[in-house]
Amino acid sequence: MVCMKRLILFAPGAGAPSSHPWMQNWKDRLREIGDVETLDYAYMRQGRKRPDPLPKLIAAHREALSDARKRHPAESTILIGKSMGGRVGCHLSLEEKVDGLVCLGYPLCAMGDRTKLRDEVLRALNTPILFVQGTRDPLCPLDLLERVRTEMKTENVLHVVEGGDHSLRVPKRQLQATSKTQKSTDEALNRARFIPSTQARLSS
Repeated sequence: MVCMKRLILFAPGAGAPSSHPWMQNWKDRLREIGDVETLDYAYMRQGRKRPDPLPKLIAAHREALSDARKRHPAESTILIGKSMGGRVGCHLSLEEKVDGLVCLGYPLCAMGDRTKLRDEVLRALNTPILFVQGTRDPLCPLDLLERVRTEMKTENVLHVVEGGDHSLRVPKRQLQATSKTQKSTDEALNRARFIPSTQARLSS
């Protein structure tokens, strides 16, 4: 069986660059399924804390995608992002052809406000998407996400991390009670459907 060559562009959240240990741990895990490239937005590289406006973020994401494709010619391209990086990837997929999206903690509620949803881009998507969400994530209550998912026109899958926060971290007390570790919780994603349309997985 010939394995498909896959390019993964992995984008960070708003608060930490791609060099952060959380990003590096996930980058190592993702290397099992493809060539992984990370990116940092301009405001991060310049040492600023306030994210750039959305159009500038999308432009930076597009440039990183173009550069990554030159370095890693592939049959399939997946955009993966933590929080804001996932959201920006969703916007980019409306303009650039990619094969799948993965959002690790999608920031559905702006500033945690249930009345201010960042759902318009999700409803516009045509690219298959996997949401990986913690049950304790205040930026993405699962009841609100489920409502949005039923109204999306593209194929979408939800993988729930029980007890996970916005970074998918589970409290130590809960892990001990279930005889699990954070590593085993993260690795459970290997058994989740990765890209709905192809049923590709995080494990070979």
